[in-house]
Amino acid sequence: MKVLTDNFDIYVKGFLGTVQLTVYASLLALVLGFLMASFRVAPVGSFRVFGTVWVTVLRNTPLTLLFFAVLLGLPRFGVVLPFQVFAVLALGCYTSAFICEALRSGINTVPKGQGEAARSLGMSFAQTLGTVVLPQAFRSVIPPIGSTLIALAKNSAIAGAFSVNELLGTYKTLSELGYNIIWTFVWIAVGYLIITLSISALFNVLEKRYGVAR
Repeated sequence: MKVLTDNFDIYVKGFLGTVQLTVYASLLALVLGFLMASFRVAPVGSFRVFGTVWVTVLRNTPLTLLFFAVLLGLPRFGVVLPFQVFAVLALGCYTSAFICEALRSGINTVPKGQGEAARSLGMSFAQTLGTVVLPQAFRSVIPPIGSTLIALAKNSAIAGAFSVNELLGTYKTLSELGYNIIWTFVWIAVGYLIITLSISALFNVLEKRYGVAR
């Protein structure tokens, strides 16, 4: 307990940094994931190509490499932002590819006849998707989206290697202060467990309320 009590402020700062990264990157991933899923089922060929390329590239690129590309590559093109913003961009864009595929799998579970019926009533593609298809698709993809966001929370640990304040990075400071590395990591693990269990609890509530009855 001494490691925690003596350095509680350091742990809290790292914990809040990870929570902030997780929340902002999750919001970005959900928005981009929804957009790319819409592109992938759009009737416009160029949109489908763009969505496919986005998902293919990001799903097959190591997250660490994406961090290097964003945090070290964008400044070379004159894009200068705080490292935390770069980390949110890297995490959010990477995770959006997985959110997109989860949503697309849910869209494919909705009978085609419902979309055709909506279009026969004069509804546009956007209206059909937003009013008819996505509300039904969302019910079936709550668990995989929850799992994806839990993975995002754990992936945020990579940001510590790029001077971003987050939970795993606290071990460097505590190691330099001479604290036992094992107990340092035990309390870091507890912090991640609190975050991931909170996300899991939130999505369990959503699944019970909105999920498809089995």
